[in-house]
Amino acid sequence: GSGAMQQVYELVQKVASSDATVLIRGESGTGKELIAQAIHQLSKRHEQPFIAVNCAALPETLLESELFGHEKGAFTGADRQKPGRFELAGAGSLFLDEIGDMSPATQVKMLRVLQAREIMRVGGTETIAVQARTIAATNRNLEEAVKKSAFREDLYYRINVFPIQLPPLRDRREDIPDLVAHFLKAQNLDAHAIDPSVMSLLTAYSWPGNVRELENLIERAVIMSGGQIITPADLPPHLRGAAPAGPLASGGEDFPTLDDMEKNMIQKALLRAHGNKTVAAQLLGITRRQLYSKMERWGGPAR
Repeated sequence: GSGAMQQVYELVQKVASSDATVLIRGESGTGKELIAQAIHQLSKRHEQPFIAVNCAALPETLLESELFGHEKGAFTGADRQKPGRFELAGAGSLFLDEIGDMSPATQVKMLRVLQAREIMRVGGTETIAVQARTIAATNRNLEEAVKKSAFREDLYYRINVFPIQLPPLRDRREDIPDLVAHFLKAQNLDAHAIDPSVMSLLTAYSWPGNVRELENLIERAVIMSGGQIITPADLPPHLRGAAPAGPLASGGEDFPTLDDMEKNMIQKALLRAHGNKTVAAQLLGITRRQLYSKMERWGGPAR
């Protein structure tokens, strides 16, 4: 692996044995939850639960009841008492993903939890001791958010005790072959089931969606290749466009037009999808409507 990731793993090793609150920082798709899980697995809490909550995925009212639980009748539809994720985590680890998206009201409550180590269920009156360790993650620039008063400064200092910065994939391209091998194995394929020219395309690309984008891309390429060796034709067009001009461009052979390639890809996808256009569109990463308009342009591709 890369030196950048080596440093990350050293920090993970160091902090795992402590109870310090960890803040994992990095762009979307860099694998922040995997690092949180690694910290949990290496800690003395590893036999206890690891509970994850995505703070961006839930509206404020729901997030509070998810985190802290609620009493029966606390709000419309609260027909029974429900323990929150802090309680469910017990003496394990609670992973708060996208903590930068937490509303100001929830931030206040969160601060109280970290200071007093106790929670109160929504609509409740008694306090419940919190034993879980908090691991947070964000893809936001929290310093900017604090300046703009979108994130509480006191909470920022509470969670930023031990920051771990995850590098984006474009800064650790040397890891790409290992990651590709790992994702191919997950699809029950040999690490060599990929054309070397594909590997050079993958290492040349900038990966705005990071490791997650790479994983999705490999899954899709495996489907496109039908479990055969993955070739550049199995990659999405924007990646083939990132190609350094190879022998194809300079050689004497006919260079296929983009239209030909597109037609070919669509035919491949329709074959793979047994003619199901919805599935074919998904394989190609386009909408059904886009697929139809492309097919209409050529009066429908030959079957």
